[in-house]
Amino acid sequence: MKLLIVEDEFSLSQSMAEYLGAADYICEQVYTYKDALEKIEGYDYDCIILDIMLPGGSGIQLLKYLKKIRKSEAVIIISAKNALEDKIEGLQSGADDYLVKPFHLSELVVRIAAILRRKNFDGQSFITAGDLQIDTAAKEVSVKGNVMALTLKEYQLLLFFVVNRSKLLSKNSIVEHLWGDDMDFVANHDFIYTHIKNLRKKIVAAGGEDCIKSVYGVGYKMQVKP
Repeated sequence: MKLLIVEDEFSLSQSMAEYLGAADYICEQVYTYKDALEKIEGYDYDCIILDIMLPGGSGIQLLKYLKKIRKSEAVIIISAKNALEDKIEGLQSGADDYLVKPFHLSELVVRIAAILRRKNFDGQSFITAGDLQIDTAAKEVSVKGNVMALTLKEYQLLLFFVVNRSKLLSKNSIVEHLWGDDMDFVANHDFIYTHIKNLRKKIVAAGGEDCIKSVYGVGYKMQVKP
């Protein structure tokens, strides 16, 4: 899952990125209103962690713009402001949650996980996609009771397909989602083929249907039985 951290306090931004990275989230960081606007307009995220007070503008303005252009990212506002009217404005503007600084990073992780469960899996931590059973809390995938040994990237890749099942995903969108800013260092996207090939082989070896289909020259699509 890919997150955007919009926070102008460098030390707090770094702490969040490191803690969330250790929880297997892909994190991108920006520190100003202008840079956040560019990221929001150019890329998609699962969740945005958004400070209200930013150099060059307001986090509430960014939130309202997100809703105006119909982006679907979940948003958690973080702010030193604890006034009731600020919370109400943030939530009425479309935020999914509101955290007052200072907060425990462990609480932030729990709230992100809860929001993503609601957004992607109807609040469930255990989901089924065709022959696949996925325990998102334990990060464990099984087929007909057979637990699959997946690498972290294979697990993240599978979850991305499940969230976007029946949608055609380009190689570029897959790389952007799983590697974030690091995609700029990738010369080509051929390695995605290897990751997907290995994932498909493991699903079949566990007794599942080969449900990830390639669309020549375009990308990949997950097709599972209802």
